[in-house]
Amino acid sequence: MDFSNVPSTFPATAQHVVDSNAMDVDAPAGPSNTTAFEGNADASASQVNGVDSSLQRVHLSQPMPPYPTMANPNLTFFYEDADNDSDSVVEKGRMVRTGYVFDPLMMLHCADGYTPTEDIHDSGEGHPEEPMRIKRIFNRLKEQGLIRRMKRLDFAEAQKEQVRLVHTDDHWHKVQGTETFTDEYIQETKNYYDHLSLYVCRETGHCARLSCGGVIQACRSVCEGEVRNAFAIVRPPGHHAEPDEHMGFCFFNNVAVAAREVQRQGLAKKVLILDWDVHHGNGTQRAFWDDPNVLYISIHRHDGGKFYPSSDFGALDMVGEGEGEGTSVNIPWPGPGFGDGDYIYAFQKIVMPIAYEFAPDLVIISAGFDAADGDQLGCCNVTPAGYGHMTHMLCALAGGKVVVALEGGYNLRAISDSSLAVAQVLLGETPAEIGQVQASELATEVIHEVAKVQSKYWKNVNAAACAPPEIGKGGGEYVTTVPDLLKQHRLQHMYTKHKLFTVPLANTDLHEWFQNQVLVNEGLYESETETLVIFAHDFGNLRVETDGVASVDVSLANSYLLDTSDAVVDWVRGRGWNLIDINVLRNLRSQFAKGPRMVSNSGDKMDGQLMRYLWDNYVELSSAKNVVLIGHGTACGAVMELVNHRDVQSKVKAIVQVAGMHSIVRPDPTNENRRTWFRDVCQIYLPHIHPLLGEERLYRRIGGQLRTARKAKVVDVLVEALPEIKEFVDSKLDPVQTNGHAIVDVV
Repeated sequence: MDFSNVPSTFPATAQHVVDSNAMDVDAPAGPSNTTAFEGNADASASQVNGVDSSLQRVHLSQPMPPYPTMANPNLTFFYEDADNDSDSVVEKGRMVRTGYVFDPLMMLHCADGYTPTEDIHDSGEGHPEEPMRIKRIFNRLKEQGLIRRMKRLDFAEAQKEQVRLVHTDDHWHKVQGTETFTDEYIQETKNYYDHLSLYVCRETGHCARLSCGGVIQACRSVCEGEVRNAFAIVRPPGHHAEPDEHMGFCFFNNVAVAAREVQRQGLAKKVLILDWDVHHGNGTQRAFWDDPNVLYISIHRHDGGKFYPSSDFGALDMVGEGEGEGTSVNIPWPGPGFGDGDYIYAFQKIVMPIAYEFAPDLVIISAGFDAADGDQLGCCNVTPAGYGHMTHMLCALAGGKVVVALEGGYNLRAISDSSLAVAQVLLGETPAEIGQVQASELATEVIHEVAKVQSKYWKNVNAAACAPPEIGKGGGEYVTTVPDLLKQHRLQHMYTKHKLFTVPLANTDLHEWFQNQVLVNEGLYESETETLVIFAHDFGNLRVETDGVASVDVSLANSYLLDTSDAVVDWVRGRGWNLIDINVLRNLRSQFAKGPRMVSNSGDKMDGQLMRYLWDNYVELSSAKNVVLIGHGTACGAVMELVNHRDVQSKVKAIVQVAGMHSIVRPDPTNENRRTWFRDVCQIYLPHIHPLLGEERLYRRIGGQLRTARKAKVVDVLVEALPEIKEFVDSKLDPVQTNGHAIVDVV
């Protein structure tokens, strides 16, 4: 390679990088006996400052006029020109399937004092994003004869107006300014750039424009039908570059700029960007955060936000906003060690179902290979075959219009082997057999959580189908569900602290659904007290009590629930009343009614059947003359099922409903006497943000019974309202009858 015309402003170190490796790039290798680059044919298509015009790129493959009898005139045929020394040699009469982008000038971006690395990078004193990455990939493809079967795509540097589709003016000038840095200034700013996980030299801006321009051309060539798919072997990478900041080895966001450019030119409207780099592509996600026409899917290590780029932006609940809500899909691994089985499982359950529903016009793979087995930064175990299978699945989208753009990957052997597997699939070869793989238990948990989030936006995602085997059907007889654990824990607690005993349920269906969930105090029928409190609730439903998806401290949450119900039980026992405690929670709900419909005519049928059974077989047979009904959460509906289907007016003196954000069941509208009585004995506690409070017509009907709380969670509402509840109940009971010894607590 002739670099005699390269301007003298290039530092000696950088020129040595290219010159010392030129023989490796140009030498014949493998099945190909042609010269990869000769003369000036490999120079950049656009001039660098001071570069002679002889460095302009020439066409390496020339189209031959179509045969007159061609059935499809849109097919382009290529032949080997006797005067063409390119590696890209396609048999006469054969359509070019795959293009590639490569320019050794991109190797000029290097750290001060750089020495070429021959194998696995030592992350001690050096920098992992080094020039040899693209050279080793290109040579590997050449050695295996793949370059001969691909078309080299001519490309130019990215222009300011293209980069500005994603980045700010200030960012453009910030990157361009590196071309004027002196050696002294580069040393002075080293700590600043280290903090951003970057290094710079005077060739950084030029290489960033080349890298970005290469991905743009690869996307254009695919969209325009010049080739079916393409591999952009470029550096520096781009997916960490945000609209106004360079970081994480990245200066311009190559993939984001290319996507915007093909959209601007009308070559593609809907673009899927699949990012399998082990680091989250924060810059790419930021660029399309509110864009419904770009679907960004990332599979990456997150480690609870501690893995680079070290933020919550890559968490599974980061889904976009505005019109783009749902078009950011994050699959965050919680640590190292994830491999082929985990990635294939993620593709089958999340990536491909969403991609098919999105139906892109173009697929761009942000192909970082730092999740590859052997990469010291990623510490994951994806094999070349794994990358091949993922590429093969993506090639089924967008009519096969796929562009692979190199991002990270720092083990030179691993990225070369992985790139080879990907390129073979692009060329139409069947991916290598991957062998028997199985997703890890941790991966299935992550995918289930992702599915629960994304199923809100994509019909093809079935959260129930993604449930890990141990909590689904066929989980085995040794599996105990979370609701059952909570019920057993509360049962033991209520006996130990309050001496509450279980009530046998003779009804087969009720026994199956509510076994050990109805508790009473000892001596329910022997006590002389005439006051009975029936406390119905759904304590244990952690889904509606936790704050978010990042973490759930079951111990703390459950203790909080026990403390809250303890406050009610302590109050009732302290007054000497009987108690029936009823827990209507049958399972943790995975779906809730949409709308929501805040006022309904009936509650849950099974809960209502339980309440009526207890009334008929226990309350009616007791000596209680003053009954207090307290409903909490979804159990408010159970209380109303009893009120609407049994004649309770003679016994029930007070009704309390702590509904939280749940729906309210209205009293039977056909029974005016019951409605009048109900308005007199009932109080309803709602959060101040409850939708019912804004419905004027309904508010006029029951407004006098409503009380508001500052808190939103149903447990918090009970804690806040309990002092007022005590006063209300006391006001409704005959003072003579408020003493006694028996307590009935309904859970």
